[in-house]
Amino acid sequence: MLRTLRLLSRRTPALPRARTFSAQRQLEPITSLLEEEVLMRDAARRFAAEAIAPRVRAMDDAGAMDAGLIAGLFDAGFMGVEVGEEYGGSGSSFTAALLVIEELAKVDPAVSVMVDIHNTIVNNCFTAWASADLKAAWLPRLATDTLGAFALSEAGSGSDAFALRTAAARQVGDEFVLNGEKMWISNSAEAGVFLVMANAKPEDGYKGITCFVVPADTPGLTVGAREDKLGIKASSTCPVLLEDVVVPASNILGEEGKGYKYAIEILNEGRIGIGAQMVGLAQGALDRCLPYLHERKQFGRAIADFQGVQHQVAQLATELQAARLLVYNAARMKERGQRVVQDAAMAKLFCAQVAEKTASKCVELMGGVGFTKEYGVEKFYRDAKIGAIYEGTSNIQLNTIAKLLSAPFR
Repeated sequence: MLRTLRLLSRRTPALPRARTFSAQRQLEPITSLLEEEVLMRDAARRFAAEAIAPRVRAMDDAGAMDAGLIAGLFDAGFMGVEVGEEYGGSGSSFTAALLVIEELAKVDPAVSVMVDIHNTIVNNCFTAWASADLKAAWLPRLATDTLGAFALSEAGSGSDAFALRTAAARQVGDEFVLNGEKMWISNSAEAGVFLVMANAKPEDGYKGITCFVVPADTPGLTVGAREDKLGIKASSTCPVLLEDVVVPASNILGEEGKGYKYAIEILNEGRIGIGAQMVGLAQGALDRCLPYLHERKQFGRAIADFQGVQHQVAQLATELQAARLLVYNAARMKERGQRVVQDAAMAKLFCAQVAEKTASKCVELMGGVGFTKEYGVEKFYRDAKIGAIYEGTSNIQLNTIAKLLSAPFR
């Protein structure tokens, strides 16, 4: 928390009105937050304004993350939010991690998704299931200088996540040889370590799936070219090829054959993280739209004075608040050890819908300038679409919710 306090002591430089205005201030307090969570949130808000905002346009145009920004995120303590202080992390809560994700997404969802995957999936996998040796070897690095990636998806296993073909063949000498190709792996271009899901016992079906810790410099592991995407362009998404990659059995995360269980559990946390991203994205779009509506005049008065516009904005703000509360509630449930499968699915589903609707409506309300890159709202519109796709499509979330609702009657 010392790094967070140092950040809070800095003064945020003056920014254009559209970037300093926050409609969220009118909606606080939202829920009960611990003092350290508020400090972390405020530090992330300052960091986003100081370090991310000046880089957003260039990173989006280049389709690449600024290396100096990644280093700054580590130095600020945002890449090890829940990692214990004994490993060099901030030792804070899951809610604190989501607050950081939300604040960063208000400025650039591409940065937010990188931080989200690293914290809620990679770090939490190590914390929950890694051996003492793996924790000692990797958690200090993950908290301070090494980005992680989660390699699950393949060309033939998207929504059917466990229909994967990547194989892990056990060798004499207690080693495994991994062969396969992963697709659409976020953080892959910058990652220093991969959590690779591979089947060590194909004859057992999905119960053979095992999670392996594979350093990025392992011979045979190759990261392919970046995908040219609609949105979150600075966030790297690449294929990862595994050709005769030798991994010691000691690099199995948790137990052999339990990878599918770990993936199911950790993706519930990841879905709450996506919800936080989408909430931040929607808030960022609204924060840029509202000042313009009050400044732009038509027929002799501000656009914001027309009741038709006021009602649309009020509806957006109401749905955004509901989305935020779904995320915060799911986070607190997770922290208490409660089952969050349904709540995580609802949060991701609804937040993705709210983000897409809010970003689209903000472009509309701003008219011609909303369609240009000048105000950045069009970027939020492009970035929003992925929320309905990754870490379980909206249809998969609906399937999950419907199944759980029907369970008592079967």
